[in-house]
Amino acid sequence: MSDLSSAKHQHTSDPADPRISIEPCTRTARAIFNDETVAESDAALVLNERGYQPRVYFPMHDVRMDLLTSTDRSTHCPYKGDASYWTVLVGGEQIENAVWAYRQPIEDVAAIKDHLSFADTIQTDA
Repeated sequence: MSDLSSAKHQHTSDPADPRISIEPCTRTARAIFNDETVAESDAALVLNERGYQPRVYFPMHDVRMDLLTSTDRSTHCPYKGDASYWTVLVGGEQIENAVWAYRQPIEDVAAIKDHLSFADTIQTDA
């Protein structure tokens, strides 16, 4: 069973709970696209946000940045900050804007600085 499906990672909808919580992933986390490991880390973080599925955030130094190309896309989340995006390209297949990071996250989620997360279209095991 992956960390992401365990009960401790199911964020409640209780308004008394913090909107976002971040904790270390207890297993080696991997992101795989087109049969290629794009990221692998023993230091990944799991971000739980009320109303969303848990997300794995990989330290940038554990991500194959040579397989990513930055894009012009940016989005803003009032709870995390401004996100930058990358396209992943492996073996001639690509997914645009499938990877993101909050380079200057707000203080409440500062732990995800220099970490990247992957869209659901990329297999993430943790």
